[in-house]
Amino acid sequence: MDTYLTTMQVAALSIAGMCHALLGSIKVPLARQLQIDESRVGGLVSVFGFTLIPMAFAAGIFADSFGRDTVLVAGFVLLIISVLVLAHLKSYGMAVLSVLLLGTGWSALVNVLNATQGPSFLPLDEIAERLSYAMNLGDFVFGMGAFLMPIVVGYSLRQIGLRSTFMVFALLMIIPLLLSFAVDWQRIAPEEATRLFAFTDLLQDKIVWICCIAFLFHVPVEACVATWATTLMIDRGVGEKNSNLLLSAFWLTFTVSRLIAALSIPLLAGLMKESGIHVETDHVVVIGLAVIMLAVVLGLVTSRGKRQTSSLLILAGLILGPIFPILIAQLYGHVSAELPTMEGRAIGLFFCIGGIGWAGIPFVVGKLADRFGLQKSFLAVAACSVGLVVMCTVLYLAG
Repeated sequence: MDTYLTTMQVAALSIAGMCHALLGSIKVPLARQLQIDESRVGGLVSVFGFTLIPMAFAAGIFADSFGRDTVLVAGFVLLIISVLVLAHLKSYGMAVLSVLLLGTGWSALVNVLNATQGPSFLPLDEIAERLSYAMNLGDFVFGMGAFLMPIVVGYSLRQIGLRSTFMVFALLMIIPLLLSFAVDWQRIAPEEATRLFAFTDLLQDKIVWICCIAFLFHVPVEACVATWATTLMIDRGVGEKNSNLLLSAFWLTFTVSRLIAALSIPLLAGLMKESGIHVETDHVVVIGLAVIMLAVVLGLVTSRGKRQTSSLLILAGLILGPIFPILIAQLYGHVSAELPTMEGRAIGLFFCIGGIGWAGIPFVVGKLADRFGLQKSFLAVAACSVGLVVMCTVLYLAG
């Protein structure tokens, strides 16, 4: 393995996780500085989500056409500019501009970093068999960045203020940017294809579409549980302080579950092989997780006690964490073998379609909650969980 690549990957994934949690971490002081209400803060979060839909795919096109290193550098430059704009905000319009830059830069980062998970954490000859290990391990690092961001920002705001916090964060981004110039990108470039594939080949590939639609169903489950976890607990009688602590426990469990999956899936694969069971371990695990998650969501719909609700939400974090890394490992493993010149576009399409669910279903849940209450509105989340179970099963049968 390339030491520079692994070091860069860890630093870049940490920064990407921090950027993912940035708006949520600074929304209160940002609203105070700009004198805006919650609806306009929510508007900034929506801008970030909607930016991902076109820009994730655009990043994939550029990665395939001009190289991953070019897209990664461009992503870091955009992120640094966005944070510098945040540090010098004068108006809500500047805030929208900074979030547009943040979403575009983040899209570029996640496209490249998902493509480099394998060679960053595994020898090249082991990537095909152990890709879900690398994806889970990398996403654990990403999750730790997201988990630590609110804690770091809270401390930094008290010590040096909002503007200086942004300036320090911009300086931190320079570290993985500089490391990227030392990486041997040619060594991990996609292998020469026997023919030049067209975008229509990608669109006609059933495995690609199954993975993307599975992600479309998964993202809203993750987003809705995370967004309304504290509200669900408070509605069942949990105090506000305890609900926030339990939310932190949810995210920590969510993150650590990826490390557990990275370490346990290879062991499970070995046990199944020794037992003569010839089934792809990733398929078994992701179907099992999807089924359990459906049961958890239905439990949240029917729960009447604070202990049951809190326990179900912590269990949700444990179950949700590994699903995304396994799905994108299945997508990327297939595309790198069958459509090697389309890897960036495949990842972009994956996030683009997932972004539709990310933007749309929470909106529907919010509208249903206004009419029927939050618990009943989670039947829409249960419907997405059913869709996830179905698509994971279809993926197994198609593979």
